[in-house]
Amino acid sequence: MVHHFLRDDDLSPAQQREVLELALEFKRDRYVTQPFVGPQAVALLFDKHSTRTRVSFSAGIAEMGGYPLVIDAGNSQMARGESIADTARVLERMVSAIIWRTFGQERVEEMAAHSAVPVINALTDEFHPCQILADLAAVADARGGVGALAGLDLAYVGDGANNMAHSYLLGGVTAGMHVRIGTPEGYLPDPAIVDRAEQIASETGGSVLVTHWHDDAVRGADVIATDTWVSMGDEGEKADRAKVFEPFQVNAASLELAAPGAQVLHCLPAYRGKEITADVIDGDQSIVWLEAEYRLHAQKALLAWLVRQ
Repeated sequence: MVHHFLRDDDLSPAQQREVLELALEFKRDRYVTQPFVGPQAVALLFDKHSTRTRVSFSAGIAEMGGYPLVIDAGNSQMARGESIADTARVLERMVSAIIWRTFGQERVEEMAAHSAVPVINALTDEFHPCQILADLAAVADARGGVGALAGLDLAYVGDGANNMAHSYLLGGVTAGMHVRIGTPEGYLPDPAIVDRAEQIASETGGSVLVTHWHDDAVRGADVIATDTWVSMGDEGEKADRAKVFEPFQVNAASLELAAPGAQVLHCLPAYRGKEITADVIDGDQSIVWLEAEYRLHAQKALLAWLVRQ
């Protein structure tokens, strides 16, 4: 049975650990395994703008012996009305995996439902699971291994209703972390995702906290994460969001409240002086650039793991 990766909880705790361990191995040796030698093609579909996703998947597929077949939405027949199901039925006969950066989660789910090759969610409005794998791998690398993740306090402050908050909840507790979401009123995570995260946490020893106070989220945290206040599609709310989210900025005061040596994450692109200050993102406690690099290693690990299932 084909294994897809559409949301963070598509990997069990044991499976997530396997992928993260392989990600760290890929950082030590970028050519440790090459499952796409041939080269086999892997389809990369983009309905949204991308820098890190496009570059990391393209480079990673090539490093694993494959050919990254990049398809922009406007140049595909889906843009002219061809169904997702029909597209999947065609692609599965030509490529070894399908990676899609798109809008609604239902789109990648429909692609997966009609594909006999793995489908990977490279970002939807609801989840960003490949980013969380990279984040977890970066923290594991900085702390001496994947086993160090369980029991850590991870605070995410900002828009609690966006895809990063949802994926931190699911991916973090899968790793056995204590995940705290600090967000203003009106920007709460989807209750169904919170419920699912709590269910996973009960099995892994993690926990979930959602609060409307920045200080409650970051106090004693081992890792502090944030994201842009204005996600793709929310540009019309930019001015209003800046006022609402200002108390949730990650800055020097955040680090003073956090655990000594706490690490800082940001999935990028970052807007210095908005969701994070320049001195923090460019400071000694930031592992943002390691995190960005791990998009390459973690996604290679995920692809290699999926195609051998």
